[in-house]
Amino acid sequence: MNGPPPVAGLVSEALVPVTDEEEWAAVSPRQITPEQWQQFEGYLKEIFGALGLPFGSAATADTPRRFLRALFDATSGYEGDEKLITAFETECRGGSDCRISQVIEGPIPFFSLCEHHSLPFFGRAYVGYIAHEHILGLSKLTRLVRLFARRFSMQERIGRQLAESLQQILQPHGVAVHLEAVHLCTQMRGVREIESSTRTVHWRGTYDEDPQLRAEFFTLCGQRGLAGHG
Repeated sequence: MNGPPPVAGLVSEALVPVTDEEEWAAVSPRQITPEQWQQFEGYLKEIFGALGLPFGSAATADTPRRFLRALFDATSGYEGDEKLITAFETECRGGSDCRISQVIEGPIPFFSLCEHHSLPFFGRAYVGYIAHEHILGLSKLTRLVRLFARRFSMQERIGRQLAESLQQILQPHGVAVHLEAVHLCTQMRGVREIESSTRTVHWRGTYDEDPQLRAEFFTLCGQRGLAGHG
C-alpha cells in the first residue's frame, strides 16, 4: 500500500480557527500517518460497499484509496500559500487621493466542496480592486481564489474571504468579487435544478459607494464571458 502524500505538521493545526483577515496568511500543513491512512481507507471501503459499489474488479479495488487522496488534494487550501504575502508598490503618487483605475482578473476557474453535503461546486471568479499604495501580482489573485476554494466551504464565504483578505493585504480604495458557480448538491440530489447557477457579489470601499463603478466592473466582466451582467 502506498503511503500518504509527503506533508508535514499536524492535522489538528489546520482546524485552529482564525479570523477571515488572517486566513490568507495561515500556513497549516496537514499530516495523515500511514496507520490513519489505512484506517480511513477501510472506513471508505465499508461505506462504499454498503452503498452498492462492487469491489470485485481491478477498476474498483483501489477506489477508497484514490477517493481519499483526491479529497486530500481538493482541500489543500487549509495549508495556506506562502507566496501570497508579496505585494508591490504602485506608481501612484499623490497621497490619500491617489488611485489607479480598476484592476480586474477573471474568469478564474475554481472548484470547492460544499460543507453541507461534501459535494462539489465549481465555477468562475472575477476579482477587481482600485489600487492605492500597493498592487498584487496577477497570479496572486488566482492563488487567493484557489486558497479559499480548496476547502469545505460555501460560495458566499469564499467571496467574503476574498474581499476581506484583499482589503487587508493591499489596503486599496475598493474591492469587488463576483462568483458564479454550479452546485452539484442542487443538481444531483434534492430539487435537481439542472440548469441553475448561483451568483454572489461582494463590494468593499469605493465599489460599495459608487454604482457607476460597480456597473463598470460588471461591464468589464461581461466582456470576458459574463453576458447579461451590466
